[in-house]
Amino acid sequence: MEKDDTYTKDGTVDYKGNPANKKKTGTWKACPYILGTECCERLAYYGMSTNLVLYFKHRLNQHNTTAANNVSNWGGTCYITPLIGAFVADAYLGRYWTIACISSIYVIGMTLLTLSASVSGLKPTCYTKEKCHATDAQSAVCFTALYLIALGTGGIKPCVSSYGADQFDDADDSEKKSKSSFFNWFYFSINIGALIASSLLVWIQDNVGWGWGFGIPAVAMAIAVLSFFSGTRLYRNQKPGGSPLTRICQVVVASFRNYQVKVREDKSLLYETADAESNIRGSRKLDHTNDLRLVSQLPT
Repeated sequence: MEKDDTYTKDGTVDYKGNPANKKKTGTWKACPYILGTECCERLAYYGMSTNLVLYFKHRLNQHNTTAANNVSNWGGTCYITPLIGAFVADAYLGRYWTIACISSIYVIGMTLLTLSASVSGLKPTCYTKEKCHATDAQSAVCFTALYLIALGTGGIKPCVSSYGADQFDDADDSEKKSKSSFFNWFYFSINIGALIASSLLVWIQDNVGWGWGFGIPAVAMAIAVLSFFSGTRLYRNQKPGGSPLTRICQVVVASFRNYQVKVREDKSLLYETADAESNIRGSRKLDHTNDLRLVSQLPT
């Protein structure tokens, strides 16, 4: 009984791959590092992106419509890459390594963007505050940095919130209640980062310079990465379960092949593994339910 109370029951493991100890990992011990990561990342993202149309217009000498179109294309990419990041995290790398690896690309992108706005030779040549000329090479450096950032968001956006949820064991009633409180703090962290970015950083970009305006978000993103790595020993990690597309196809095929089979009422007679854990690595065993059962309605 004491052993049952020591380790989590949702299949999570610690940073060494051993079953997660409830007293040493997860819950509010690990959450401050995740919340700090999210706050700094949102500050970096919104601080860099909020004024981007003006940067394209005044520094890269783009027309209003061209600048707005380029920002829209970039923003759309930022919302497509999380689909890739989520798939890689769930199927192969796990959330920890996905966040760790791709957030490093995020920092590289932010650093390159800062250099493109502040270093001679990389930054556009300006004649007045709102009249500049950028060469094709300078524009290419800027867009390379932006799309590295877009790739970085693909590893952060879909994984951080669910990684925070992994720190609470659903099989433990007290931890399950704390999970709701975590999401309250999570969205509070997002709004704090966005508030600072949309007010202070926008003012800095307009009144101090773009080098500082992009440099501060780059530092914030570096702090986000450091905050994330600082909590490594405290995190609970779900094992990746392989490609979900394969399992979806298996379920569809099995459903069509067995749609006429009558399900037995006795659960012990069903095709099921006797082990405590699922045979699918990284997945939890699900309780049997009739909620999605198909019952044919034949006329009487």
